[in-house]
Amino acid sequence: MVNKNHVAGLAKQVKGAVKQAVGKATGNRRTQAEGMADKVAGKVQKVYGDVKDKVRKAL
Repeated sequence: MVNKNHVAGLAKQVKGAVKQAVGKATGNRRTQAEGMADKVAGKVQKVYGDVKDKVRKAL
């Protein structure tokens, strides 16, 4: 079972990866840093969703 946080986290990771690549290709360090931040935020949100699923299954 996949929840909203899991899916949203994956989406943020993809968005961050694209943003980071664009920033790197254009030489824009700010965009590249924002992409890295989005990737990290997405990973955190995905892990939160995974933990939420595990707790739900345990109960």
